[in-house]
Amino acid sequence: MANTPSNSPEEKSVEKNPADMSEAEKVIHKKEQKVLESEKTIITTDEGKKLENKNRSDYIAQDLKQVSKWALRIIFVAIAAFLIYKLIGFLWVGILPTLLAILVCSALWPPVNWLIKHKVPSWLASAGILLLCLGIVAGILSAIAPRVAKEIGPLSNQAVVWVRSVEARLMEPPFNVNQNQLDDAVNYIIDKIQSSASQIATLAISGVGAMGSAIVTLLITLVLCFFFLKDGSKLMPWMNRVIGYPAMDHIGNILNRSWTTLGGFIRTQGIVSLIDATFIGIGMVVLGVPLAGPLAIITFLGGFIPIVGAFVSGFLAIAVAIVGVNFKTGLILFIIVLVVQQLEGNVLSPLLQSNAMNLHPVIVLLVVSAGGTLYGIVGAFLAVPITAVIAVVFRYWSEQWDKRAEIPSATPPHKEDDEDEDNKFTEWVKEKTHTLQSKFSKKSDAKTS
Repeated sequence: MANTPSNSPEEKSVEKNPADMSEAEKVIHKKEQKVLESEKTIITTDEGKKLENKNRSDYIAQDLKQVSKWALRIIFVAIAAFLIYKLIGFLWVGILPTLLAILVCSALWPPVNWLIKHKVPSWLASAGILLLCLGIVAGILSAIAPRVAKEIGPLSNQAVVWVRSVEARLMEPPFNVNQNQLDDAVNYIIDKIQSSASQIATLAISGVGAMGSAIVTLLITLVLCFFFLKDGSKLMPWMNRVIGYPAMDHIGNILNRSWTTLGGFIRTQGIVSLIDATFIGIGMVVLGVPLAGPLAIITFLGGFIPIVGAFVSGFLAIAVAIVGVNFKTGLILFIIVLVVQQLEGNVLSPLLQSNAMNLHPVIVLLVVSAGGTLYGIVGAFLAVPITAVIAVVFRYWSEQWDKRAEIPSATPPHKEDDEDEDNKFTEWVKEKTHTLQSKFSKKSDAKTS
């Protein structure tokens, strides 16, 4: 029969005299002894020696149990994500204009809200701002259309000349490519194009269908924008009545933060893109690059797709400069584009975006690549704001975890509305104005006295 094991020397050195302990320390000491005894297993060897050993199999079983639970949870989350992805693909015709309308509304809401606060009817303010934006876009397109029609023909001829010059350069040292090899390469490309005539026709037909779908999507987006701007302020009270307490508080906070994030992204990214397009466009005009206006517009639109959009639009501008003018002009434009984009990435974006997005560039690059792979250009454009909203949800979720665990939050308090910043700025202006007025009044009183 195994007896109770004696304490080891280490335990004796740590153990205190019960007479020297307070009542609370005695209770804690008894609980610690019970835990130590429950974790020990007495093993009697053949020689009758008594050994104490912790039961490792219990800990291994507990760890495996936790791993299996988390693995099962991850599997369920992956299945749910896959089903959501399939559902989005099935409802993409309606989801796409809704997402675009939300993004546009987040950018147009400040002027509409300002008009509504100044006693302008909501329908008139919404329609007026939308028509103003459409008029600006139509005016820009109509202004550059004649220039495009005038320069596209000479540019295509210059492209042919440039290709011929490259062909002649390849026939010289150190390449030494003969004419037969070049003819074989050209004939191979022509044969491939002719053999793929049916595929090209199919692509052309699908392109016409895509153009029609794009027009329908644009019209639906404009209609949704009007109603979102007109009746968006009524959404939160309606949701509060439907959802009820306490879920409405969490959903309301998430929606307010997401709206602020989207508005900040669109407005600041528009400012950054406008600055990029302006400086690069001025450089192209000074260098005499053909189609400078359309290329500047492409640069502006490409700025809304972080990292990838700036690279593609800059590469296109440099290619047109090389073909339309010469290699030296293309090199100078490359330096201009590089300087402007470095200024954007290192100064403008951190200064203007601030904490509006709070996404690492690696995450931005990955989500843009994934969005472009899944849904093309539209997916690349929507990838970053959608990821930013998802990040907002996770940050709020993390705050709730910290609150439930009674852990002080390391993140600064979130700004619920842009109006708070406007009020702070207004108060600051009033304070400075009052200070200046008091100084001038003191000076005038001193002079009169």
